[in-house]
Amino acid sequence: MPASTVLWNATLIDGTGRDPQPAMALVVEGERIARVAPTDALTPPRDAETIDCTGLCLLPGLTDAHVHLGIVSTDMTAAQREPAAVLALRIAQVIEQTLDAGFTTVRDAGGIDGGWAYAVRSGLLRGPRILPSGAMLSQTGGHGDWRPRFSDDPPRRSVPGLFAFPELCDGPDAVRHAAREQLRRGAAQLKVMASGGAMSPADELDHSQFTVEELAAAVHEARAAGTYVLAHAYGPRAIANALEAGVLSIEHGNFLDEATAAAMREKGAWLVPTLVTYEMIDRHGEAEGIPKDNLRKIRQAKAKGEEAVRIAHEAGLAIGSGSDLLGSMQPYKTTELTLKARVLGNMSAIVSATQTNARLFRMDARIGTVEEGKWADLIAVQGNPVDDIAVLEAAENVKLVIKQGLAVKRLLP
Repeated sequence: MPASTVLWNATLIDGTGRDPQPAMALVVEGERIARVAPTDALTPPRDAETIDCTGLCLLPGLTDAHVHLGIVSTDMTAAQREPAAVLALRIAQVIEQTLDAGFTTVRDAGGIDGGWAYAVRSGLLRGPRILPSGAMLSQTGGHGDWRPRFSDDPPRRSVPGLFAFPELCDGPDAVRHAAREQLRRGAAQLKVMASGGAMSPADELDHSQFTVEELAAAVHEARAAGTYVLAHAYGPRAIANALEAGVLSIEHGNFLDEATAAAMREKGAWLVPTLVTYEMIDRHGEAEGIPKDNLRKIRQAKAKGEEAVRIAHEAGLAIGSGSDLLGSMQPYKTTELTLKARVLGNMSAIVSATQTNARLFRMDARIGTVEEGKWADLIAVQGNPVDDIAVLEAAENVKLVIKQGLAVKRLLP
C-alpha cells in the first residue's frame, strides 16, 4: 500500500459496541489509523490511494482466542504418520485460510510454537498475527495424552519450529521445566489442561487434572516472563483449581455454574467459549472417523455450552471468542460468532471477537477497535453483520483485509 490510503464511504462498526456509523472514512498512514471521520468532513491527502467502500461495512480485524493451527486432522495421531513437509504445508494452508476469513490476530492454544509466528512476522507466509502457546501441558493420562489407552509407547516429541506435541509432565518441577521450554521456544502465553476433554481417549469431561500446585508452577513461570496461563477446563472443580492457581483465561467452561461464574468474576478471570467446535464435530464427526466415545463426550459438552455462555453473561464475566476447530473444520471459525450471538446478540458477539479478545491478549492499546493511533487491522465486509452476523461466515464476503497497514487480501478495485 502507498504511504497513505483512504477507505472511503464505509459503514463503520468500530468494535466498541457503538451503533454502526454510515458514510465514514479512514486514513491509514504507515501501519496506523491516522484519521477517522465522516466522509463529508474529510479531504483525502493528495497522494493517497482511495479505496471505495460504498456498500461495505468496515470493522476491526477479527481475532480468535482459541485456535489450533497445527492440528490439521481430527485423528490426533495423524501428525505422527505424515512427512514433516506435508504437515508443514497443511499448517500453512490453514494459516492462510484464517487470514482470508478476516482474522488478523489469533491465539494458538497448542500445537505450534514460535516458529510459525516468526514465519508470518517475517513476511514469508500470509497469515494473521499468531500468539503461540507452544505445547499444551498435560498430566499423564490427561487431555493432552493422545496415546491409545492401552499403548505403552512413549509420547511423541515435538519438532521445534514446526509442531508442538503436548508435553506430559507430572509434579510441579516437571511442569516448571515444561513451561520454561515453551517460553524458550517463543510461547506468548502458556496452556495447561486442567480437566478431561472430548477428544482424548482416557478421561471424562468432569475429571479435574493437575494439582493446584502443578497449575501454580505454570502460572509462576508465566508471570515471571510477563505473561499468563490459559486453562482447558470444563467443570466447577477444574475451574476452581485453575482460579486458585492464578490462571487468567478459562477455555470452554461448558459446565459453568452460577457460583463458579461469581468466583471467576471475583478473581478477574476470563471465559473463552468455543461453541462451534462441538457443533461441527457433532455434524461431521462420524464422516471424519471420530470414535463413538469421543462423539458422546462432544455431545455432552454441546448440550451445556450455550447455557454456560448465558450464565457467564448474566454474571458480568468478560467473554472472549474462540473456535477450537480441528482438521477439515478449520474454515468455520467465524460461525462461533453466529452461535454466541444467540445469547449475547450480534453486536456483543462482534465485540467479543474484537475489543474483548484484544484486552485478553493485552494488546488493546494496539488492536481491537477502530481508533486513531491504533494499528490499521481492518476488514471490509459485504453485508452488515449487526443485522445478520452470518455474513461473516463466508470468506468471500470479506472483500478487504488490512493487517498493520498492509492490504493482505483485496477483492476490491
